[in-house]
Amino acid sequence: MYKWIGKTVLALILTAAPICCFSSRPAAAAETEVSWIDTSSLKQGTIGIRCSGSPTKRHKVMIVKADKVYTYDLQVAGQSQTFPLQSGNGAYEVTMLEQTSGTQYQKIGSTSVNLQAASDNAVFLGSVQNVNWKDSKTAAALAKKLTAGKKTDTAKAKAIYEYVTAHIGYDFKKAKSLGSLYLPSADRTLSSQKGICYDYASLMGVMLRSSGIPTKLVMGSTTYVKEYHAWNEIYLNGRWVIVDATIDAAYKQAGKAVPFAKSADKYSASKVY
Repeated sequence: MYKWIGKTVLALILTAAPICCFSSRPAAAAETEVSWIDTSSLKQGTIGIRCSGSPTKRHKVMIVKADKVYTYDLQVAGQSQTFPLQSGNGAYEVTMLEQTSGTQYQKIGSTSVNLQAASDNAVFLGSVQNVNWKDSKTAAALAKKLTAGKKTDTAKAKAIYEYVTAHIGYDFKKAKSLGSLYLPSADRTLSSQKGICYDYASLMGVMLRSSGIPTKLVMGSTTYVKEYHAWNEIYLNGRWVIVDATIDAAYKQAGKAVPFAKSADKYSASKVY
């Protein structure tokens, strides 16, 4: 059922393999470096990145804090995209990489930012590359409709969860055909009513964050499936609660009852967004 998800998601987020070999050319002048990074949302735990290299080449941005390394593909040349600083307060090194050939990349710019976020959870409300709620108009509008009249975050989260697990089916065809640059679209998932685990987790994140509920998109492993997986953690009543819409949709659509919250001992996170 989940056989191909792992390869797809791994190709998208692994930090070592895609950039393990990159050369370095002299960094651009400070004013040039600043031009490709937007820190106006830094207090909320996010930064904007705009590709400043050749429009005909692939680019990545690498964000590092201590031993935490996150690498992202920049999807559209010249357009700013938002990325999280999810490793806590402190200094981050942000590096722009440009493809030379194959998996070879060279550094074309690097700068540092210092995060002093307003709160630990602020970053998990941000509209970022793979949880893009600001551009997901349909999903945000649906979340507003589903949560109308709900008095607590738990009630809102459960209303969104019930909708997603009832209406979104697993997309076996997509799981076999995705490339490594795939990014989920919440509105596309709602329109097709199908998705892989990455789509489920992103859709949940989009709808919950647009409703003001801190939500993580998490990738790693679980005892429920053999392959690399994606799920959510939702901040409810002062603690993070694991919710897995992909697993639960399969059960619920087969007429089986499952709990809203999952046991933490069945999940192991590798990446958090």
